[in-house]
Amino acid sequence: MALKYKLILASGSPRRVDLLNQAGIEPSRLMPMDIDETPKKSEHPRSLARRLSTEKAEAALAAIKGDMTWKGSYILAADTVVAVGRRILGKAEFADEASASLYLLSGRSHWVYTGVCLVTPDRKIRQKIVETKVRFKRLSGFEVENYLASGQWRGKAGAYGIQGLAGTFVQKMVGSYTNVVGLPLYETILLLTGEGFDVHSRWPEA
Repeated sequence: MALKYKLILASGSPRRVDLLNQAGIEPSRLMPMDIDETPKKSEHPRSLARRLSTEKAEAALAAIKGDMTWKGSYILAADTVVAVGRRILGKAEFADEASASLYLLSGRSHWVYTGVCLVTPDRKIRQKIVETKVRFKRLSGFEVENYLASGQWRGKAGAYGIQGLAGTFVQKMVGSYTNVVGLPLYETILLLTGEGFDVHSRWPEA
């Protein structure tokens, strides 16, 4: 079946690709956008997720400007922020950063916000912010050390990926699981179908 529209994912995250694949969607192009993700002074985590997802989508739109190959494409961008209260936990790059984040999350609840931004073929911008409350059990030093040794914390907001070993740390969750992974699937599909992207025609036939 010929598909009318192409979808550009303004991300290189394999987790977001996997989630779209789960919904039967194969992005036509991956365009990771290198933007400054530094929070502004006193910026709320929810506002940060909204702003960064918008900036990624706009950067991808600017990058394809004038390229007729991608004329009329949809552009999808997302950004996930982990926070304890208003304190934003960035993407851990070093073990000491990851350790500090894990001990902060230990035995308490935190929030995961994902901003989803969709640019339609006629260049309208549609957005959705999804939030999930996650509670970690109290982590022992042994658990933290072994998780650090796994390397699964690298480059992840809050120094953990729920779809990996850190899933064993989750005591309770209220809200969307896929949001914590990095792309709230229900809300993303709702955005796409609401703007005329035919998701279901992309589902494989038996």
